[in-house]
Amino acid sequence: MTFPTTSAHVSPAFTDTFSSWHAISSQESLEKLQTDPEQGLTPEQISHRQQYFGPNELTETGGRSPLTILWEQFTNIMLVMLIAVAIISGILDLRQGKFPKDAIAIFAIVILNGLLGYLQESRAEQALAALKRLSSPKVKVVRQGIIQEIAAKELVPGDIMLLEAGVQIAADGRLLEAYNLQVRESALTGEAETINKQADLILGEESALGDRLNLVFQGTEVVQGRGTVLITQIGMDTELGRIATLIQSVEAEDTPLQQRMSQLGNVLVSSSLCLVVLVVVVGVLRSGWAYFEQLLEVSLSMAVAVVPEGLPAVVTVTLAIGTQRMVRRHALIRKLPAVETLGSVTTICSDKTGTLTQNKMVVQKVQTVSNSYEVTGEGYAPKGEIIPQDSDEYELNGELKQLLTACVLCNDALLQKPSEQWEILGDPTEGALLTLAGKVGLYREDLSLEMPRIAEIPFSSERKRMSVIIKTFAETEEELNTQGNGYQQTSGLFSSPYKMFTKGSPEIVLDRCTLIQQGDSVVTLTSEDRQRILAQNDQWASKGLRVLGFAGQNLPDLSDEDVGDHHENDLIWLGLVGMLDAPRKEVKGAVLRCREAGIRPIMITGDHQLTARAIATDLGIAQADDTILTGQELQHLNSAQLEQIVPEVSVYARVSPEHKLQIVKALQNRGEFVAMTGDGVNDAPALKQADIGIAMGITGTDVSKEASDAILLDDNFATIVAATEEGRVVYDNIRRFIKYILGSNIGEVLVIAAAPLIGLGGVPLSPLQILWMNLVTDGLPALALAMEPAEPNVMQRPPYSPRESIFSRGLGSYMVRIGIIFAILTIILMAWSYGYVKTPGLPGNPERWKTMVFTTLCLAQMGHALAVRSDSQLTIQLNPFSNPYVLAAVTFTSLLQILLVYVPPLQSFFGTHALSLNELLICVGFSALMFVWIELEKLVNRWFLNRQK
Repeated sequence: MTFPTTSAHVSPAFTDTFSSWHAISSQESLEKLQTDPEQGLTPEQISHRQQYFGPNELTETGGRSPLTILWEQFTNIMLVMLIAVAIISGILDLRQGKFPKDAIAIFAIVILNGLLGYLQESRAEQALAALKRLSSPKVKVVRQGIIQEIAAKELVPGDIMLLEAGVQIAADGRLLEAYNLQVRESALTGEAETINKQADLILGEESALGDRLNLVFQGTEVVQGRGTVLITQIGMDTELGRIATLIQSVEAEDTPLQQRMSQLGNVLVSSSLCLVVLVVVVGVLRSGWAYFEQLLEVSLSMAVAVVPEGLPAVVTVTLAIGTQRMVRRHALIRKLPAVETLGSVTTICSDKTGTLTQNKMVVQKVQTVSNSYEVTGEGYAPKGEIIPQDSDEYELNGELKQLLTACVLCNDALLQKPSEQWEILGDPTEGALLTLAGKVGLYREDLSLEMPRIAEIPFSSERKRMSVIIKTFAETEEELNTQGNGYQQTSGLFSSPYKMFTKGSPEIVLDRCTLIQQGDSVVTLTSEDRQRILAQNDQWASKGLRVLGFAGQNLPDLSDEDVGDHHENDLIWLGLVGMLDAPRKEVKGAVLRCREAGIRPIMITGDHQLTARAIATDLGIAQADDTILTGQELQHLNSAQLEQIVPEVSVYARVSPEHKLQIVKALQNRGEFVAMTGDGVNDAPALKQADIGIAMGITGTDVSKEASDAILLDDNFATIVAATEEGRVVYDNIRRFIKYILGSNIGEVLVIAAAPLIGLGGVPLSPLQILWMNLVTDGLPALALAMEPAEPNVMQRPPYSPRESIFSRGLGSYMVRIGIIFAILTIILMAWSYGYVKTPGLPGNPERWKTMVFTTLCLAQMGHALAVRSDSQLTIQLNPFSNPYVLAAVTFTSLLQILLVYVPPLQSFFGTHALSLNELLICVGFSALMFVWIELEKLVNRWFLNRQK
């Protein structure tokens, strides 16, 4: 593509499509963007580019408005049917000159359920707002040859931006100059290690995001050094902007529970309408159109009876109870349906850094000339041991002490404890070295007083090493032999008033060495020594460790000599240190529990594949010879190919945010129900796409938290397992009270439908009485059933399919069967009581049969609540105090029902009539038969199971 060099503005066509800035030189980048590195942009160029590209800020695409969300609540099929029932009921009452209390009550329930749904769905996503907070408000740029400070949103492609330590980078750009520039990109890549940037590199076009050392990205932070950057992308074209686009492109799908509730509503409404039509048609054929209005009243009662009005509230409260239990187990649920969703998870896709690991570099191994050491301890706390591999006795010998002294003095970080936690100020790698030395009592504050630094040869990407020169204040041979924490080496280091310590890439440092520290002496470094050291370095690196080499040097008087690279010759080799962002100690057990529960753990990380393999193998996520898929390999796979390979791959390394999203989608397309854990900005799109997104509460960014469904308050992978267990318990309890509620609802519908068909006069239950049963006498025991404890094998079985029907595994047949038994018992009572109260000369109101039907149905549900706690155990075998709420709810609800029958104001409102003692006892007797039936079913089922064994 040609590019006019005389134009006053950049070609939009080029900047809109070109993205491989890492694959061209800085000079080519300047030419393409027509920028003078010394003068910057002209006012004309700035004005034109601001008009074309717009401000450097993230933009938000339109979502559902609050009114749209509220309207959608009232399009639910069950609520639509209730609205129709309320309207017709109100018209009938007004025609008959009655106060429309049934219609008002139904409308109140409709509005309550609609608002409940609205509150669950209306919480606006704040992921984009959190992304915006990563933008720097002010930046330094060169414009017209002058350094200016401008608002970050005014940046345009072609601007020259200046970087220094502590600056948050405000746009993506190509480095023109870099002086010891170290950038923390953990917010973007998720990796803890700081990146050493280099301006003069030209990389391959397919280089992974974490390998683009010649670029800087919006939202990252300069830790050390300085640099000059050519702005190449702003706003939504930056890597941060691409993440924002991915987040907003993910469409929210209904959770399994929401899908099951929709299915339930469709089945109930369609079944109810069919039954209504049947009753009306049969009634008209038998009695003619004169009874149509009475048949219509029957239909309205049936419609109210079929809808479990209290179910949404019971489900919501149950999820809220589950949320509170999860908080006690350190998992915070942001969206209520996610409580149940956790129990359906089949695959957990976990980020590595900060989730499976500590997000802190920790030294694992130390190698001196004579010995290898294993290092214990966690995080930056200087607690733990340095244990020799060939000896049971630990001794801080001269070799190890000199190596640890080099770790402390050749170091720019600070180890501090401002509160309860030890923290590092500076580079995590250097911090890990301070922690290592602290484990044997060597601290920078003490050693720096005895051996202050007087000069430094800083680290650079070209040199790949750092050196410091210290002074010991020793003047005599005797002082040199006794000073400094007991150092007594006359033939090794500390035999001169000036010393140099060097650390860096083991190959580079070793190449500068001619001697080696052996015990308390210095001997010649042989070729065999070199091969052994390099072999040890390769072995550790192959296990994913970051390895540093250390050396020292005695120096002559430096008073009249400049310090430089020429001093880094004839060094004395001290040893190797290998470190790693170590796994959390509890994660290995959590991974094992996942596998026992039929859940497959997968690692997805932006880190190097060797490191990823080492961590995954150690934790049991993968085997040592398992295939690892890299981001570069992922780029060459289409969706179908990725779907074929995801069942075989448990570790993905060097991946970008788009890759994480693709992996989650591929697993979902194969029918997996995916949980995604993460803490970085780069995790946010995949967190939102996953069926359940889980963010880290301590190390997680605001962006990841806002995109998630749940947050781990302790950043502990093991908490996911605990939360999954709670999710399974919640789902089991939801199924338990659904079959409890709907069993009675089916019975109510059949009783109401039977009344006109068997020739009884009037409707046995009014809509208001049905609402009472559905909301109170069903609702309170249902809430109590939601408190049932976990079954013993809840985490020793595979997860139930998230796509299974709400009626699966016998729940549908149970509801129909129990509903029919309810109906048969009540219809028998209804027919008997109708004839009984109509007997001439019998005192009392002849409408008492309706109250007997109403009371029998309500009390029968109490027996049902007691029996439904277990599918296999008899109620007498259950510990009543394992869930005392059921007993309390049954007692309280029964008393409320008695009050409705005998308290005059309640009689008037609910249309009940006082029953005689004999009539009440008859109702209790028929109600108890329901409890007896369910217990007999358990005995029969147990007998069949024993026969099969």
